[in-house]
Amino acid sequence: MSVCCIIATTTVAMAQREVLTLEQAIDVALKNNYDIRLAKNNAEVAANDYAYANFAFAPRLNATAGTNWSSTALKQEFANGTKRDTSGIKSRVLNASATLNWTLFDGLKMFATRDKISAIKDLGELAIKDQIQNTIATVIGGYYNIVQQKQQLKALAEQMSISQERVTLSDAKFQTGLGPKTDLLQSKVDLNAQKALYLRQQTVIEQSKALLNQLMAVPTNATFYDVTDSIPVTANISLGELQENVNKNNTTLKVQQQNIAISALAIKESRADYYPTISFNSIYSFNRNVANAATNNFSPKFNRNNAFNYGFTAAIPIFNGFNVKRQVKNAQLNYDFQKITMENVKSQVEVSLINAYKDYDYYKQALALEEENLDLAKENMMVALERFKQGVSTTIEVKQAQQSLEDSYYRLIQARYNTKLAETELRRLNGSIIQ
Repeated sequence: MSVCCIIATTTVAMAQREVLTLEQAIDVALKNNYDIRLAKNNAEVAANDYAYANFAFAPRLNATAGTNWSSTALKQEFANGTKRDTSGIKSRVLNASATLNWTLFDGLKMFATRDKISAIKDLGELAIKDQIQNTIATVIGGYYNIVQQKQQLKALAEQMSISQERVTLSDAKFQTGLGPKTDLLQSKVDLNAQKALYLRQQTVIEQSKALLNQLMAVPTNATFYDVTDSIPVTANISLGELQENVNKNNTTLKVQQQNIAISALAIKESRADYYPTISFNSIYSFNRNVANAATNNFSPKFNRNNAFNYGFTAAIPIFNGFNVKRQVKNAQLNYDFQKITMENVKSQVEVSLINAYKDYDYYKQALALEEENLDLAKENMMVALERFKQGVSTTIEVKQAQQSLEDSYYRLIQARYNTKLAETELRRLNGSIIQ
């Protein structure tokens, strides 16, 4: 297949494909992404616990009921010769009870538990937001990776056109005796090498689409779509504004702040065990025994007993092997651990923000430089080809100019893509990627 046929076939195929925009890719990922769905599931568990948190203040009511049947066969013979046979006595016993226990005071542990469950629910919501921001950032990187791979494919197509022209010119020179056959052979070798690179680049694009599909949680082989042609870059990001907002917007910091709040409530829970527990208790019991006959003159054939009791109990902790002290100390150590972790996370976020901005600033400058270099490389390529046509330069000079143009395209595309990645990372760290 000729170069023109390869390019034409690819162009037609891409024209027939529906364009997937970045917004559409993000929308699909937010609905389907596995990590987001897992985070939502964890948050729903916490929300479900919180929905029942106030029932910790309610009394506990339990009821039991049971029945059993018995058959008695009793034979007796007394010293005076009297005999008694009470075989065939059958009885049925029915019993039921209802118990109520209401904790009135437990050192305010119930309140601390309720507040901790509420904090855990808030933590779940923050975890969802954090995962959403991470997923969006990853989708942006994956989407524009396909775009930059597509741009590389377009640059390769241009290089193949130049190589084809080199082959044509070298063949004309060889046929007229104005050029050696080695120039023609080298031009064909270079053209075939670029054909191989073109085919490889098509494979890379399909693989990149499969990775994006995995982020969107759609079939990985559903790659029959196209992406946009350009990578937009924001040119006016201020480091000062980012640093001002990062502490209140960064979701990783918010998650850790919530962990500190939860650990503080856990200390209150543990300390509550130092105090006595006062409860109100009540029980109602019912028991009925019915028999078809009495086993003796003093045993009843029918017996029913109803009872209702109530009162208060106080459980006072006196000594439990310092178990409460151990639990409180462990809770305090976890609180200290979370605070240290907070300082570490804050330091990491600050460093990541500064480094991401340095990358952004560098690639933004490199982007402007590479755009200028590309214009120079294109002009140099045109001059080299014209000189080659006129026979005042060699194929080596044309190949060098072509290589410079290829390198310029690659550096420019990489600079634009890396600038976008740095910009995305800054927005993720600043918590503004979903605003």
